[in-house]
Amino acid sequence: VQLQASGGGVVQPGGSLRLSCTASGFDLDYVAVGWFRQAPGKKREGVACISNSDGSTEYVDSMKGRFTLSRDNTDGTVNLQINSLKPEDTAVYYCAIDDTRRDVCYPFSWTTEALYNAWGQGTQVTVSS
Repeated sequence: VQLQASGGGVVQPGGSLRLSCTASGFDLDYVAVGWFRQAPGKKREGVACISNSDGSTEYVDSMKGRFTLSRDNTDGTVNLQINSLKPEDTAVYYCAIDDTRRDVCYPFSWTTEALYNAWGQGTQVTVSS
């Protein structure tokens, strides 16, 4: 499985971006998808996930309200909408899945990176004035 995160760029504080996760030769509709980010000099951290069982989503508390994760069933992508961007959102953003189709998007555990066995190349988000 080849995942690809895209949609990053340079935006001013307060701006918005929509990041997309796509997969080559694989339908993301049937897997849970997690998003993570890694800021310069920091460990990678969870952002959000979307379940493949019921479409429910989980977010890191600090990101609730500004981050929205959704599926686009028309093109098989999973999109992360980020609004009101802040400089501290600057990071490389990654999407990840478990290609065995286990639903790994459960409260309290979904941020465990070991649950995901396929990771995409990240997309850089830079928030700067």
